[in-house]
Amino acid sequence: MEDFTPKKIVEELNKYIVGQDEAKKCVAIALRNRIRRQKLPPEMQEDIIPKNILMIGPTGVGKTEIARRLAKLVNAPFVKVEATKFTEVGYVGRDVDSMVRDLVETSIRMVKVEKIEKVKDKAKELAELRIAEILEPDPSRTSNIKNPFEMVFGTFQKNTYEDEEEFERKLNEARKKRKDILERIKAGEFDKELIEIEVDDNKTPFLEVFSFAGAEDMGINFQDLFGNIFPKKKKKKKITVENARRILIQEEAQKLIDMDEVINEAISRAEETGIIFIDEIDKIAGREKGYGPDVSREGVQRDILPIVEGCTVVTKYGPVKTDHILFIAAGAFHISKPSDLIPELQGRFPIRVELKSLSKEDLKRILIEPKNSLIKQYKALLETEGIKIEFSEDAIDEIVKIAAYVNEHMENIGARRLHTIMEKLLEDISFEAPDVMEKEININANYVRKKLSNIIEDKDLSMYIL
Repeated sequence: MEDFTPKKIVEELNKYIVGQDEAKKCVAIALRNRIRRQKLPPEMQEDIIPKNILMIGPTGVGKTEIARRLAKLVNAPFVKVEATKFTEVGYVGRDVDSMVRDLVETSIRMVKVEKIEKVKDKAKELAELRIAEILEPDPSRTSNIKNPFEMVFGTFQKNTYEDEEEFERKLNEARKKRKDILERIKAGEFDKELIEIEVDDNKTPFLEVFSFAGAEDMGINFQDLFGNIFPKKKKKKKITVENARRILIQEEAQKLIDMDEVINEAISRAEETGIIFIDEIDKIAGREKGYGPDVSREGVQRDILPIVEGCTVVTKYGPVKTDHILFIAAGAFHISKPSDLIPELQGRFPIRVELKSLSKEDLKRILIEPKNSLIKQYKALLETEGIKIEFSEDAIDEIVKIAAYVNEHMENIGARRLHTIMEKLLEDISFEAPDVMEKEININANYVRKKLSNIIEDKDLSMYIL
């Protein structure tokens, strides 16, 4: 994480996001400040709070993508929430604390995956040993009792074998065979063989609980609470050795990791490096007009405020402090403006950055430049069917021209318009791909116009399709 200078962070973001240099600069500084803070003495660390960011800009210009890529870059826990999903206390809906609980769950999942990766080799060895034991079990000392009378009258034999020597000989033979089988399992010779394995039955007994406060409000997981009352059930599965290896590796890895350590590390990571992206914050801005039964938008803002200011949220894994979580809020602010938010909440987002609407040139760059550009995605998808598609320069220009035209004459949804255009353009090719004989397809401007011109001309049709 220390290698990421602000310039390096912007360079990495440029691989996926076109333009919006000001926003990238802001998030890069915010991230670098976190690295700087960790190098300070503990007493000073407590006083340095993250400078939360408010992104202002129309839909589809890259607000969410910047925040998501930023979190992925430094392997930080990240959650995206919509402000409109929350309701003030006393109304039915998600409570604001749930965003912190979601962040902790994400953090636990991340730490768990990392810990499992570290013990994967050991887990693989143990899983293959279990498979070898199933294929070549140890000889049994006692015979199977066919009916209860054998036990009562003592007619069953205690040993399958006449004496201890014979049992030891059979045991050594079995272990020798197992060693040979283990080598063959590692070489993949048994991958297609069917075996019966015993795995944990993870179906938890369902218990419905009615309460004035939701389970979320109380920070209680009722499945965990009541599921532990019942003993763990086992179930038998008949699967190939290849699939058995995969299932047993997971089981063995779970046994090798310490869940208490995972939870402690995950909570610490969520508190110190977590990022919460609050989208559609403009929808809860604005003063109330009159009175009515509707949920107060200002009420939702007041409930969000303590979380952003810094408080302790109770989760099923323990208390979580939100003081050093980075909050990035975003909204189009078409109708309302940032000053319509309550002053206290405005003060908690000191960094304001405006994202610009996308020009034709931006749309073209989005289509071809990013690492995961749409053109590259569609080419890769169709290559799985053995079809190679090529887009000429004039075809790309025509796609961009149509996307810009539709955005201008209807709702401007930014880069998302390219998704609808590309999907419609390649609809027939994608549908016929498995059966088509021609394996190389060149798409030019004429093809684009032929597929999309009728939809563009019919305004009612384009409203629904594009």
